[in-house]
Amino acid sequence: MQATSPSAFRLTVAPMMDWTDRHCRFFHRLLSPHARLYTEMVTSAALVRGNQLRLLEHSHEEHPVALQLGGSDPAELAKAAVLGAAAGYDEINLNVGCPSDRVQSGKFGACLMREPALVGECVKAMADVVDVPVTVKCRIGVDDQDEYADLQRFTTTMIEAGVGILVVHARKAWLEGLSPKENREIPPLDYERVYRLKREFPELTIVINGGITTVDAVRSHLARVDGVMIGRAAYHDPYVLAQLEAELYGTPLPARADVLDRMRIYIEAELARGTHLKHITRHILGLFQGEPGARGFRRHLSEGSHLPGADWGLIEAAMAPLRQAA
Repeated sequence: MQATSPSAFRLTVAPMMDWTDRHCRFFHRLLSPHARLYTEMVTSAALVRGNQLRLLEHSHEEHPVALQLGGSDPAELAKAAVLGAAAGYDEINLNVGCPSDRVQSGKFGACLMREPALVGECVKAMADVVDVPVTVKCRIGVDDQDEYADLQRFTTTMIEAGVGILVVHARKAWLEGLSPKENREIPPLDYERVYRLKREFPELTIVINGGITTVDAVRSHLARVDGVMIGRAAYHDPYVLAQLEAELYGTPLPARADVLDRMRIYIEAELARGTHLKHITRHILGLFQGEPGARGFRRHLSEGSHLPGADWGLIEAAMAPLRQAA
């Protein structure tokens, strides 16, 4: 397995179900040339037994991009990891943080925090058959795991299995009684527990996730850990990625309209292959968040993108008032 510099994980965009598909990732890449992007979670069973071409499809422009897998069968995960690495993904990430009922019924996601030895077997099985980094995304605990020792034990097992990069959502997950949405909001954030993990395991690349929405917050976290993972903030207000890119890498801040103009070739190519415009425009609705005319932009796209024949002209019409105001 190849080693990857901790700096490669300085800015990452979280894997988000139903959101971070290939269209979203292409858009995010235009906003941040350096951010590490992640796919939606793909179950190892679906990948090994299903439509590999559709599940693994991505564009060259997305790199660096990681494939996130869900599963708990070491042999099956190893097969899925081989498929992901062969498809060109730069990293294979194992989901040990999703709390949904569907994921629990399949014995993967956050419930695996209770079985660190099994997670270690899964990680080692994947790392033994691919040359790209195998990483883990986890929580600080689940249910009654209130002690730091639980996270410490989990982390020690990951390191022994060969994990060099750990992405930690700084909230505990409640596997019963809270919905996935509530699990992102109700359990309190405990950043200090993640900071402590970095102090005690300095050789481990630690990426912190959970409730991080501003450039100032990112700057503060990077003084304590190796990387920051932005989640819903990057989706609802995607221009924050351009602002972070400028702050962390010195890349000139692009005009929002220019970013959208750069999507045109991609959008027209996708329309030509049969993609419906609504599948792309849903990811760009927040681009002008906070700007005059943003509401009209969103409404114009939302109302028109599902109509037959919707094309780039709809986006041009939605942007026209914004261009005049600029």
